[in-house]
Amino acid sequence: MNHNLSPDGTTGNFSSGENHSYWIDAVAPVEITTLSQDMETDVLVVGGGIAGLTTAYLLAKAGRIVTLVEDGLIGSGESGRTTAHITCALDDHYQYIEKAFGEEGAKLAAASHMAAIEKIASIIREEHIACDFERLNGYLFLFPGEKKQYLADELEAVKRAGIPAQWMDEIPGMSPADGPCIVYPMQAQFHIMRYLHELAHVTLNLGAKIFTKTRATKIDKHGAVCNGFTIKAQHIVVATNTPVNDLVTMHTKQFPYRTYVIAAPVPKGTLPRSLWWDTGDQDSKWVTAPYHYIRTQAYTNTHDLLIIGGEDHKTGRADEEKIPETSRYQALINWMRVHFPAAGDVVYHWSGQVMEPIDYMGFIGRNPGNENIYIITGDSGNGMTHGTIGAMILFDLIQDKANPWAELYSPKRLPMKELGTYLSEVMDMAKQYGDYFTEADIKSLDELAPGNGAILGKGMKRIAVYKNENGKVNACSAVCPHLGCVVQWNADEKSFDCPCHGSRFTKEGEVINGPAVTPLKRIDINAGKLQ
Repeated sequence: MNHNLSPDGTTGNFSSGENHSYWIDAVAPVEITTLSQDMETDVLVVGGGIAGLTTAYLLAKAGRIVTLVEDGLIGSGESGRTTAHITCALDDHYQYIEKAFGEEGAKLAAASHMAAIEKIASIIREEHIACDFERLNGYLFLFPGEKKQYLADELEAVKRAGIPAQWMDEIPGMSPADGPCIVYPMQAQFHIMRYLHELAHVTLNLGAKIFTKTRATKIDKHGAVCNGFTIKAQHIVVATNTPVNDLVTMHTKQFPYRTYVIAAPVPKGTLPRSLWWDTGDQDSKWVTAPYHYIRTQAYTNTHDLLIIGGEDHKTGRADEEKIPETSRYQALINWMRVHFPAAGDVVYHWSGQVMEPIDYMGFIGRNPGNENIYIITGDSGNGMTHGTIGAMILFDLIQDKANPWAELYSPKRLPMKELGTYLSEVMDMAKQYGDYFTEADIKSLDELAPGNGAILGKGMKRIAVYKNENGKVNACSAVCPHLGCVVQWNADEKSFDCPCHGSRFTKEGEVINGPAVTPLKRIDINAGKLQ
């Protein structure tokens, strides 16, 4: 069946950043139809990444009438900027999950992620999706300076959770290879964009409707306004990385982080097909303990790609560590040269945004206060399995079936076991509103070089300005339309990022990431007016 899928490399909205990931560059972007009229549906899914698309697929396969809207193109949000590890080895380690949710809660967390790996494998098998899917081992090793006891404690927690992990004294493929490490068998990886593109075709063939370049706003229990048209629905699923339907509640329970990725060729056969992670910097100023994550990917006839991520920081706050966004890649390169000396020069670099829940588990289920609006958020760096778990839970809720993981991931829960950290993080977020009183980046447009952006200060007024290569200036209010925080310039992805809740805007002020759903307010600047 021909669904009029066509590549579009000219729109600028097939990636949520200036830097393209390998996944986005490797396949032609998929554009479907843009919504052009009012309509009604049974289930409206907002978001065309792995969470939204998997939800739409499962429900359409069960015979539900499904409509999906995506404000960019398929996978053009954070799903296309992942490194696509498919694993039950969670970034927030099991020893912490067990303390927050008990041994039974940790078992449910492990079971849900292992089931998600199996669900992805079964979808690929049943729908004959060609996406480089393969099973492989994952290795968790120590961050420099961390004691072996930390890894030993994690292994015991992992085993109690029901994962068949083992201790190893060496780290396969690493330099130096001296361990120890935990090996997690039967993990997986794939090419995320090939998976999403083929899954979109399959979902359309099941009778679902998919609209790209269609932004959902004014989401309520009746449906949503999309590109000015109304879609009425019985069930509304918001799968947009961070919820765009919720003004405050969910945004005090999770916090946005930027994470960075480099990719460099290595001769085929040099490295085992594996996943690697270190335990993270437990002394970091960030509560997430930033860590390194590594995999390989088929690239050319003679080389694979070595893909390395890390150097995380809170969105819009890179300078607090005196390491600007653009310098994060060099830190990854330096790390790569030590541990993977066979790697060549970097051929891709990009960054992505991760939502970190304060108590380690994501938020999946009915949006607090709503019976027919559902959310999937708080992936905490495990987006492939988390998005799939989200689809599985919401499928059961919408189909009125019991789900064993629903309570663990409930968006209604309060982080009582992590109350101290929660209050600390909320206060830390609130401090960002002090940017109205701190010195702006520049006081005059003369200070702004072509090809750069900045926050211009005029008294307490803050203006987001970008000067293109020809010297023309675009100006917007620097006040985020979500809850009024002052955005910051991201020189790496050429975007204005909100340090409070993670909204991101293009250099022209258009929305890239929620929770904001409207652009920065444009400011008309005449020659000399803001000099």
